[in-house]
Amino acid sequence: MSVEVDRRDLDAVRRQLGRPPRDVLAIAHRCPCGQPDVVQTAPRLDDGTPFPTMYYLTCPRAAGAIGTLESQGWMREMTARLAADPELAAHYRRAHEDYLRRRTALAEVPEIAGISAGGMPDRVKCLHVLAAHALAAGPGINPLGDEILVALDDWWARGACADDQKASAVGTPSTGAAAADD
Repeated sequence: MSVEVDRRDLDAVRRQLGRPPRDVLAIAHRCPCGQPDVVQTAPRLDDGTPFPTMYYLTCPRAAGAIGTLESQGWMREMTARLAADPELAAHYRRAHEDYLRRRTALAEVPEIAGISAGGMPDRVKCLHVLAAHALAAGPGINPLGDEILVALDDWWARGACADDQKASAVGTPSTGAAAADD
């Protein structure tokens, strides 16, 4: 899913992140509560910065729950599984290729050619990015992103996070420089 962005969506994302969103091209996924939870970001920001994190998780509740998984060692465990399971590694490589194909369709940015996000294709570096890719691309594309989503509780059940007074995305990078290694 990729939907044009309107002012209400950008306002919701601003409340989620606690800052103005940067170079949002589309809403890549909506939370069951109706608010954006993943945005599609330009591969090159307006200031010229290459930005490999095309799918950016904005929901602070989902981001917080994913941060808990990261603190429990999920990245290390998933990376070990990739090394031990050739079938999983092949599927994860296809997810990497999917990510690159989708980003290249938006724009070619030589500085990030071949670099996807979240550690793909050989390791797991950021669960937030993998979950965002899984939400945007749909089930079956990113196997580890799908696993992350299954592990989460129903973060949307309390209503729209963009209505929270203190909504701010925990664990998501806020600048192109911070995400350049993803």
